[in-house]
Amino acid sequence: MSIAGTVLIALGLAFMVITALGMIRLPDFYSRVHAVSKSETLGITLVLFGLILHEGATMVSLKIGLILVFVAVANPVGAHLLTRAALRTGQMPWRRGDGG
Repeated sequence: MSIAGTVLIALGLAFMVITALGMIRLPDFYSRVHAVSKSETLGITLVLFGLILHEGATMVSLKIGLILVFVAVANPVGAHLLTRAALRTGQMPWRRGDGG
C-alpha cells in the first residue's frame, strides 16, 4: 500500500470519528445533520481516494471512483432533503436554554 493512500485513509477515518462524536454530542437534529453531511462526506471521499491510490489504475479503481462521485453528490443532497422535511413538519431548531 502506498504511503499517500495510507495517509488519505487514515485522515478519512479520523473525519468519520469526528462525525460519530458530532452525532453523540450535538444537541438537535439540524446540528447533527450538518455534522454528518460535512465531515462524513469528506471522510468517505478521503477513504475512497486512498483506496484508489492503493489499487492503482485498474477496473476496481474506476468503480471506486464512480462510487466516490455518487457519494459526493448523494450525501449533501440527502442531508438537504432531510433538513427540509424536518423543517416542513415542524421540527424546531435547538435554542440555548431548551435543555438537552
